Amino acid sequence: MEDDDCPELVPIEPQPDSDEKQIPVTIITGYLGAGKTTLLNYILTEQHNKRIAVILNEFGEGSALEKSLAVSQAGELYEEWLELRNGCLCCSVKDNGLKAIENLMEKKGKFDYILLETTGLADPGAVASMFWVDAELGSDIYLDGKTLVNAPSQLAEEKADGLVNEAARQIAVADLTIINKTDLVSVEELSHVRDTVRSELHSIKTWAIILTVTFNVTGDVSEDALNVFIQDLLWEKLMCNKEGRPMTVIRLKGIVALAGKANQVMLQGVHELYELNETPQMWDGNPRLNRLVFIGRNLDKDILMEKFISSVMTNAQT
Repeated sequence: MEDDDCPELVPIEPQPDSDEKQIPVTIITGYLGAGKTTLLNYILTEQHNKRIAVILNEFGEGSALEKSLAVSQAGELYEEWLELRNGCLCCSVKDNGLKAIENLMEKKGKFDYILLETTGLADPGAVASMFWVDAELGSDIYLDGKTLVNAPSQLAEEKADGLVNEAARQIAVADLTIINKTDLVSVEELSHVRDTVRSELHSIKTWAIILTVTFNVTGDVSEDALNVFIQDLLWEKLMCNKEGRPMTVIRLKGIVALAGKANQVMLQGVHELYELNETPQMWDGNPRLNRLVFIGRNLDKDILMEKFISSVMTNAQT
């Protein structure tokens, strides 16, 4: 080819927008009788103009939905999805919700959102962890949040010494809490429940208190140092409070300003698992403010903040 000749042009396929490829998933949890089925039945029957795929743990007695799903006895969780009049999809799963989602992704394009119901005793933190360890799902979906449906009586349930009320544990990892059956309690009782949900949740023993610790620090964060900080906290349990008790983190979330990145980065963690995801939101001229929330036991805000500033920040301003 001569120097003045135009090179041969080769057509390429346009790359799909990454936002179109990923489907948000919300985990719905709560005790038996808290009202999860009522909420999900509403979503599945109302005309809300949203295409939502709902994976039910099982159809409850008296459900308004037709029970026309065939659940196999030979290892498969289901054979077909029920397509509803309002554009939603639904299936009943009694075993592994993750497998249901993998099969559901074959119907991608028919829905915009996934709701996954868990059993009343399931640890939502462990359920959320599934989405970080399944490589096949990683590029197709992302964990959007955890919603707890709760009733006032469940939060007050007494437990034996040393045991944590499961409702308190579920609230600790939830992004949104719905309080149901408010018509069955007085105004004073409802106010008390709201205050309890919004406050630090207490169990029987002082050392088992579930605490919420938050702090803000302005400046750039070293990504490598941040990973070491999180791993020391979640994996190695190297950080202790003033009484010498190891800090245990149930839930970790926040927005951080990684050095060299123009966009805000979201931090999400549950138990020993965590991830950092760059968001579309740019810092632009706004202060590069790191906002962190820790939920767990034996947490000490002063120690966490001091360790974060000294080991992670490159130019901290509190």
